[in-house]
Amino acid sequence: MRAPPSTVRASKLVTNAVAVKSETASIAATKSGHELLLFEALREGLEEEMERDPRVCVLGEDVGHYGGSYKVTKGLAEKFGDLRVLDTPIAENSFTGMAVGAAMTGLRPIVEGMNMGFLLLAYNQISNNCGMLHYTSGGQFTIPVVIRGPGGVGRQLGAEHSQRLESYFQSVPGLQMVACSTPYNAKGLMKAAIRSENPVILCEHVLLYNLKERIPDEEYVCCLERAELVRPGKDVTILTYSRMRHHVLQAAKSLINKGYDPEIIDIISLKPFDLHTIGNSIKKTHKVLIVEECMRTGGIGASLRASIMDNFWDYLDAPIMCLSSQDVPTPYAGTLEEATVVQPPQIVKAIKQLCG
Repeated sequence: MRAPPSTVRASKLVTNAVAVKSETASIAATKSGHELLLFEALREGLEEEMERDPRVCVLGEDVGHYGGSYKVTKGLAEKFGDLRVLDTPIAENSFTGMAVGAAMTGLRPIVEGMNMGFLLLAYNQISNNCGMLHYTSGGQFTIPVVIRGPGGVGRQLGAEHSQRLESYFQSVPGLQMVACSTPYNAKGLMKAAIRSENPVILCEHVLLYNLKERIPDEEYVCCLERAELVRPGKDVTILTYSRMRHHVLQAAKSLINKGYDPEIIDIISLKPFDLHTIGNSIKKTHKVLIVEECMRTGGIGASLRASIMDNFWDYLDAPIMCLSSQDVPTPYAGTLEEATVVQPPQIVKAIKQLCG
């Protein structure tokens, strides 16, 4: 739910916005459901699937009695035992390979990377085995593995802990990749990823774990291949995902008050793209702005722009604009770190340039 454009009030832009409180929070609070932080929603989805299917198991560094680096697995070791919530040594390549082998024998493992940047040490297992074994075995094996963990630019975590690995994994054949952005889709995507017969990369942003939202009491599962229309509009299509969804919503408040009517789509599925939803929007607005936290060179935005030009070139009335992070290692200094990532004022400026 969202407030109509005429009811959205002007507010000061927050340059380092993480998430904005919904205008309809008070309305949502009267509806059935329960409020959870995003990391709690991930845990709830994981716990429900472990109760439903005894083949589901979790492994990674400190996922057991410590509860994971961001407490997504807190309490699960006590409930399901140490064999289903398995603490591993600091050996990403080894335990990711163990998860692939476990999937080949019929289990449904979830690998938690303490930080997504650490999973570069497991890139061989993820690319050569996780993504390709179904094909190279002639279809004899399926690899129902979920690989998840915190990523993205945090707050002064340094270059090695501020990786956006979606650009690394998008070219690996056989992998699906999704990015959660709210507690609602975090839980639904977690459950869908666990049930999938394909290996799925679930990208979680470190700065969204404490985002709160009311989610349904009833069971639900989100589609792994479907984008979400966050806000309908007619002037321009803004395509975004993960933390940048909230930067775009922050910028949209200013844009609406200036008379612009942006359509906002959270693409969610980073591989494959939901070109049906994206294409329908472009056929209506004829202008596209992509906003991402990924690197500009070889990032998700670059692939998305190529897909749009291949499929919807005739519907475009202006060049596709793309706002991405700077192609530099993320600085530790807070002001420099902020300067490398797209901020709401830049989004407002881009829309003014694109729409005239």
